[in-house]
Amino acid sequence: MQFDDDADLDTSEVRDARGSRIPGGRATVGGGVVGLIALILGLLFGVGPEQLGLSSGTDDPVATSSYAAQVDRSCRTGADANAREDCRIVAVVNSVQDYWRAEYARRGGRYGDARTVMFTDRVGTACGTASSAVGPFYCPGDRQVYLDLGFFQELRTKFGAGGGPFAQAYVVAHEYGHHVQNMMGTLSRAQDGRTGANSSAVRVELQADCYAGVWARHATTTPDERTGRPLLTRLTAADIQDGLDAAAAVGDDRIQERFQGRVTPENWTHGSAAQRQQWFDTGYRTGDMARCNTFR
Repeated sequence: MQFDDDADLDTSEVRDARGSRIPGGRATVGGGVVGLIALILGLLFGVGPEQLGLSSGTDDPVATSSYAAQVDRSCRTGADANAREDCRIVAVVNSVQDYWRAEYARRGGRYGDARTVMFTDRVGTACGTASSAVGPFYCPGDRQVYLDLGFFQELRTKFGAGGGPFAQAYVVAHEYGHHVQNMMGTLSRAQDGRTGANSSAVRVELQADCYAGVWARHATTTPDERTGRPLLTRLTAADIQDGLDAAAAVGDDRIQERFQGRVTPENWTHGSAAQRQQWFDTGYRTGDMARCNTFR
C-alpha cells in the first residue's frame, strides 16, 4: 500500500483529539455486563455508542497534551502518510472521501463530507461519551468517525489479525460505509434492537464491509481533487489479503469462539468471518455499490 509521495494531504478532514480530557462526567463503557459485552464481543465497527447503550453526556474534549494538532503539523504530504500511522489515516480518509464524492457526482447526487476524530481513552460525541472499548465507530448525530489508534494493536493482539496498513484502511473505509448508509437512509435499519445471523444489524455491517471493498477497487484510479492524480498509487494482492484477514478476525463467530469458547449465532451483530470476507470481496470484485444489497 503506497501513497503518492508528492500529494498534499487535507488535514481538515481529520481532527486530532488525542490526549484530550472530557470535562465532567465519565465514559460508561468500562464496567458491568454491558461493558463486558462491548470489550469481549467487541461490538466493533459499530454505528455509535448510544445504539449500544454505552453512552452518556455530550461533553466536548479539551486538549491537554502535545498530541493535539499533531496531525495538522506533521501530516502534510503522501510521503508523511507512507512514514507515519496517523498520517496514513489522514490519507485513507482523503482517498475514501475522494471516491465517494466522485461516485455521488457520477450518480447525480452530492456527497456530504464526514470528519474522522482521533482520540485516546474516551471521547465526547453527539451520540454520547464513549470509551475506546467500543472500538471504532460512526456517530450519525454529528456525522463523524471516531478512532483510537490503539485499536489497531488490539486488532492484532486480542483478535488475531495479521495487521498491516491496509487492515487499518479497511477499518476506516468500513466506518465511512456507515456514513454512506446514513446519507442513504439505510443506517436506521440497524436500530431495531434485534440480533442474530439474519438481523438488520448484521446486514448493515456487511453492507459497510461491501462499501469498503468498492472503495478499495477504485482507490488507485480515483483522482485526488487537489492534484488530479490518485492519492493511493499501489494496492497489492497482499494488501487486500490483509483487509480480508482483518474482516475475518472481527467476525462474530471468531470473537465468540476466542472469548467465550462457543458460537451463538442468535447474538450476532456484525456477521460471521466468512460473511464479512464475502461482502468485502463482493465490493472489491465488482466495484459497484449497487451490488452491496445485503438486505435481499
